Amino acid sequence: MDTWCDAFPDIIQTLSTDPAQFDTGRARVPVNTYLVPSFDRDALQFSLPVIVARDLLGEIGLDLKGSDGAVSAIIEGIKAAAAENGRLGPLRGEGTGFPSRHQDILEPYTIVHSDSAMGGSLWKPDPGNFADEEGVHLTVCGALPDRPLDRTGLHDVTDVLSGLLQALGEMVLRFPTDALRMAWVDSLDQKLARDLLPGMGLVSFIGDDSRPAREFTWLRCFHRVAGPKEGVSVPFTCPVELGLVELPLPASGRSITGLGIRRRETLAIAGSNAQGKTTLLEAIIAGQDDHALGDGRERVLTVPGVALAQGGSQGMAGEDVSLFFRRIPPGLDGTPKAVRGAGSSSLVMASQIQRAVRRGAPLLIFDEDTAAPNLLVPGCVQEGEVEVLSSLLARDPSALGETAVVFAAGALDILVAQADRIIILRDHEARAISPREFRARLTTHLEEVLLHLREDEDRCPDS
Repeated sequence: MDTWCDAFPDIIQTLSTDPAQFDTGRARVPVNTYLVPSFDRDALQFSLPVIVARDLLGEIGLDLKGSDGAVSAIIEGIKAAAAENGRLGPLRGEGTGFPSRHQDILEPYTIVHSDSAMGGSLWKPDPGNFADEEGVHLTVCGALPDRPLDRTGLHDVTDVLSGLLQALGEMVLRFPTDALRMAWVDSLDQKLARDLLPGMGLVSFIGDDSRPAREFTWLRCFHRVAGPKEGVSVPFTCPVELGLVELPLPASGRSITGLGIRRRETLAIAGSNAQGKTTLLEAIIAGQDDHALGDGRERVLTVPGVALAQGGSQGMAGEDVSLFFRRIPPGLDGTPKAVRGAGSSSLVMASQIQRAVRRGAPLLIFDEDTAAPNLLVPGCVQEGEVEVLSSLLARDPSALGETAVVFAAGALDILVAQADRIIILRDHEARAISPREFRARLTTHLEEVLLHLREDEDRCPDS
């Protein structure tokens, strides 16, 4: 045997220890089954498919669709125990020169399931980590200190991996059934309740007491995978003026209240700077995922297929922008129905909106911070070849078809005035304002602006 890769098959044959065993049927060399030196030869990196013979399906007796919640609870329990259980040391690279290089697997992860495969490098329920009638399947990764490939080295590696499997098996068997059932039911509740939304005329639901604020780490630097915020985190409460919706949770037999976002409506999330507008938008997007208990977004549910629109120049290859542009700007080729060339921020965003409408996206989301404002609200120098979104909605509220629109805005007042419903965030708390009242405030504000402009003109007539 010249390499650890050559030796690994023989090591594997000795790893059939109770209560965990090497999962022969799932072994895919070198995809999920390997033992290789690290790039600097400091460590031996490994991956092992393992099976623990605990029949959660028979024990808990619920719909298999919620089993990922129980698997998530087991995985997070193992992660938490890895710091103190010496036999779990290989999961954290114990004894290697640079253990931090090998600890991605232990990063906390509070998504139970995502169709978008969020956090692909983190340990979580997925096709390699699941439960079925055979038991609990886990794909375990980690690192051992490098050692010579000799009889002593083979014995040491075999001994350490055997201890790891035994510790994993004991943890899986000891995990309280009640805790697993609770996680299973919660995951199933999210899936079944999300399926109810279309029949209720909804595309999304934000449950009362949800906590959308996120805590980012260097491994979880994207809002979909970021964990719950530590410290102060203001829970969402639906303003009663917006109409509370009661949503059944079929698996637990309970129901919850919150804000239902309706099919075809335009909902504005308005407010001053740093009031949580983007955070709430991100929670709605993440509502397509199932979350573990304690994440804070377990009761934010959104139907799949959300479309996002934002500005940013890019090449265009026949995109349709005819909903907004009557003619294409100079320097581009084609027609408004098929634009080719270097698209400006507003052209790009226009094409994204039309693509969402054309495919019948249930929900379109955009944020003022990343949008093309000159596609959304009119300006005094804007010419008639462009119809901005606020004007389009004022002229034809059904222009976006079946697609609901939710957007965040701090200064897009003219667009906010065209929304069907308006949330104002103040001190991170949601409050409601009717479109009529908002338009009255906007009228007063614009009159004050006009007055100031006239006063400036009187003071400086020649400027």
